[in-house]
Amino acid sequence: MAGSNSTFSVIGADVTIRGDVSASTELHVDGNIEGDLHCASLVQGEGSTINGGIEAESARLAGHVVGSITARELVVLKSARIEGDVHYDALTIEQGAEVEGRFAHRVPNQRASDKPATARAEQQPAKAPGEEPKLSLAN
Repeated sequence: MAGSNSTFSVIGADVTIRGDVSASTELHVDGNIEGDLHCASLVQGEGSTINGGIEAESARLAGHVVGSITARELVVLKSARIEGDVHYDALTIEQGAEVEGRFAHRVPNQRASDKPATARAEQQPAKAPGEEPKLSLAN
């Protein structure tokens, strides 16, 4: 991994990583990852494949993901194909994106892996209209 002065790291289109990946800065993935991915910010290229779970503060997905995704801010572009559950605080999906899985709004200060989505939903009090999860469709 690059030094602390680096603003982002890149996994090129010709690279395949087998194993978990962790980055403290922005990570741009054009290659393939077979393992879980943890980073501050993720940008996934159209030709990229991630076969494992993703956990990031923000993620912009354009390629193929097989695994669960947990992100505070998630953007799913029209070229994206996701096979797995999606946990988010704010979500934007472009028309044409493919998602096979369930969407679940995250409880503040709680990781998606702490409790199943159905258990969290049952324990949540009714939300005021201003506290509803944000969901938007981009053209």
